[in-house]
Amino acid sequence: MLLKTPLLLLAALPLAACASGGLDKADVDQSSLTGALPNTGVTPDATRVSDEATIRNAVSSADPEQAKAQPLAWANADTGSRGAISSMLEKKENGVICREFTASRESFDGVALYSGDACQGDRGSWFMRSFKPLSTN
Repeated sequence: MLLKTPLLLLAALPLAACASGGLDKADVDQSSLTGALPNTGVTPDATRVSDEATIRNAVSSADPEQAKAQPLAWANADTGSRGAISSMLEKKENGVICREFTASRESFDGVALYSGDACQGDRGSWFMRSFKPLSTN
């Protein structure tokens, strides 16, 4: 019985070598393409509107003095986007409180930097007066 085990291993060795033949000639299959979409730099409207509202809410509820000391993190659970608000400056224009800021946005489509301006309306609710991407040039 002990003699049969080494003989079986010896008999199986040539079969294993035959099965692995040709692997040295294997190459990457270039015929398969992914469904990746080109990055156009434009965020879909619904995602942008939702992220803009989340940023506006973070800006309106922030303490401007504390936001000067350290960036204010924001995250949108609906879109999966997140980022930080920095360089917040509060000012009063014609009796209206406005906050200028810079916000980063990280999402599935990349990272971008925006400049924005949120103001408090007549009834206390905040609105985004300006929100646009900063140029990367």
